[in-house]
Amino acid sequence: MGSVESLEGCVVTAVHPEKVRLATAHAPAAEELARVSAVFKLLGDPTRTRLLYALLEAGELCVCDLAAATTSTETTVSQALRLLRASGVVSGRREGRNVFYRLSDAHVRLLLDVTREHITHDPRQAAAAAAEEA
Repeated sequence: MGSVESLEGCVVTAVHPEKVRLATAHAPAAEELARVSAVFKLLGDPTRTRLLYALLEAGELCVCDLAAATTSTETTVSQALRLLRASGVVSGRREGRNVFYRLSDAHVRLLLDVTREHITHDPRQAAAAAAEEA
């Protein structure tokens, strides 16, 4: 009887060796990949993402305002902001007893804008989002 070949593997290890070389040469280092993944993990939580979009629109908000804008508790907002601040996604400015939070820089704004544009542009993503809301 003949041997069984997996349908998931390639018979030829590199069909386009020059493209493989290019992809390998420009691949981010392991540490950079870990940092990129960490940012996406932060954005993977709907509460944190909601907070970021609130800051995107309002510019700067305190914990109380963020809780009201996102219909979350102040405790939930504070915990989320702690993670976002530790990762450098948001920064805070103290004014008396209040801390006002804002997006750290234009890169965060761009990341949110591009991501939102992507999901509205790709019909598969838009359909998946509509199915989740239903």
